[in-house]
Amino acid sequence: MPISTTITRMLGIDHPVVQGGMMWVGKPELVSAVSNAGALGLLTALIYPTADDLRRAIDATRALTDKPFGVNLTLMPITRAPPYPEYRRAIIESGIKVVETAGHSPHEHIEDFKAHGVTVIHKCTSVRHALAAQRMGADIVTIDGFECAGHPGEDDVGGLVLIPAAVDALEIPVLACGGFADGRGLAAALALGAQGITMGTRFCATQEAPIHANVKQVILNNDERDTRLILRGIGNTGRVAFTPVSGKVVELQRQPDVNFEQLRPYVAGEKGRQTLENGDIENGLVWAGQSQGLIHDIPTCADLIARIMDQAEAVFIRLGAMAPA
Repeated sequence: MPISTTITRMLGIDHPVVQGGMMWVGKPELVSAVSNAGALGLLTALIYPTADDLRRAIDATRALTDKPFGVNLTLMPITRAPPYPEYRRAIIESGIKVVETAGHSPHEHIEDFKAHGVTVIHKCTSVRHALAAQRMGADIVTIDGFECAGHPGEDDVGGLVLIPAAVDALEIPVLACGGFADGRGLAAALALGAQGITMGTRFCATQEAPIHANVKQVILNNDERDTRLILRGIGNTGRVAFTPVSGKVVELQRQPDVNFEQLRPYVAGEKGRQTLENGDIENGLVWAGQSQGLIHDIPTCADLIARIMDQAEAVFIRLGAMAPA
């Protein structure tokens, strides 16, 4: 039987599963496959160099699915920031109804999106930031546990504690993120009070993910121990897959006087993009979380989501059978 939650009803989707925004990965071919499978796909806005490019990507996704999908807009506190107001306007004018924001203070973006009837999901790594997003008007919060790929924050709190802590503190629905890859995880997230899950690494290892087969194979070969934390010394921790490059970055970080300029050649986003495209694992980072240890195949998105839902339902049936009479 379908698993209906507050999230599925708010987002108009069949299953409480969201594909997180991922740089160089959240493209129309993956987003549409996720949405066609009854979950929510998210285009990553900053993949596209201009707002008009984003508009074309939205149109391309609409040509591939008639199901709901959204856009991720990650806000970075950098001197030469992308033209966020232009991206925001493109999202609104294109009729997108769900946006995931992440990163630096989203206040002005949330206000504008909400004024145009857009449901806003804000991704956080701590309860205090989730409460701030709620005060700013976010409709849903994604809470990222320490297990996640990308930027897990600096508090190092795992999902088993962070998810229910967020649920207890918030009045708006919570999506659980970090370490989720199968139906057991979905069932656990629902048991902890979340209304669904967001996955990134698991969707990278699907047939529709627009990344090189070598990168997908790294995810399959790695286990739950095969991630590394980078950039801890500058307060911008990132979790990446263990590869020769991430090993080199960790080695450099151990030097007492290392600075970012010494790390830049290894962590530059452009090199990561090239690795995803050409499969040259020796020369770029691969962003992946501890859920690598739960990933053992490369299914279609449709098969993956159907399997997740079957597994979650089986967990609830088994637990119901185990309940005391």
